Amino acid sequence: MRIGFSVPQFGPFADPDRTAALCTALEALGCHSLWVADRLLAPLTPAEGYPGGKEMPVRYATHLDPLLALGLAATATERVRLGSSTLNALWQPPLVLARALTTLDLISHGRLDVGIGLGWMREEYTAAGVPWQGRGARLEETLDVLDAVWRSERVVHTGPLWTIPESTVLPKPVQTPRPPVLLGGFTPYALERVGRRAEGWLAASMPLPYLQGLWAVAVEAAERAGRDAAALRRVFRVNPEITAAPADPAETHHRGTVRQLCDHLRLMCSAETDEVLVDLQLTTDSPQEYLDRAAEFMAELAESWDERDRLVCTERAV
Repeated sequence: MRIGFSVPQFGPFADPDRTAALCTALEALGCHSLWVADRLLAPLTPAEGYPGGKEMPVRYATHLDPLLALGLAATATERVRLGSSTLNALWQPPLVLARALTTLDLISHGRLDVGIGLGWMREEYTAAGVPWQGRGARLEETLDVLDAVWRSERVVHTGPLWTIPESTVLPKPVQTPRPPVLLGGFTPYALERVGRRAEGWLAASMPLPYLQGLWAVAVEAAERAGRDAAALRRVFRVNPEITAAPADPAETHHRGTVRQLCDHLRLMCSAETDEVLVDLQLTTDSPQEYLDRAAEFMAELAESWDERDRLVCTERAV
């Protein structure tokens, strides 16, 4: 199991100096990765509610740009992987996105994981001037353009939405043949795309039967496409609601004590390449408390590591 945390970028953490300092401190704890999220706006009267039937957290109205925040994290760290969970990639032309992501891979010396999703808020698409309808087809062509830029010496693309004349687009990313691409989503269509096109799935902590049903779709799609399903990565995000007293066992995929939350995450991580992403930005306004809680999750989750990894984490934290 690998352990990641969110890059602090929302609400009181939307301060570049604070973000950079916390990224350095999180790496010193011994985690494996840091991840940005993506919000464009917070409508005052949203037509649709936040996923899960709750109101969107107020602090999401204050945010740093995800790609620039990744640049901060890249310069503030040396070892951890850096990713997006998720980047709403359809709000900009894919050639422009490819250039930005290539630059981030170069800045981080090959530590970038490209995590892409479709988002869920219509208002953001309207504000960005991008149609809500046809998002799946737009994502497919976006992936085509990214591949053309990253894999080809001479880049050319002709599609329904974008045309790139035969061109030279340099430099290329450090990672070959491309930075790993992970896709979000929780529908059969999304999981089929993961198996067919991506290196992994940006998932969430969820009840195990739901996970098993969705993951089977990705595995079958990978096998149909002649790909190695066992090589697919899974990153399980949890936005924890931390309680002092034990919570209902049926809720521990998102609510409970730190131990309950970590016990559920351990159950989900059945492969060595599985990863957890703990987003603590809704649990505190204090940078020190953020780090204290991160250390608590590290200590609990480290029970599933081998002895060598435990020793490395301890040495770095000291």
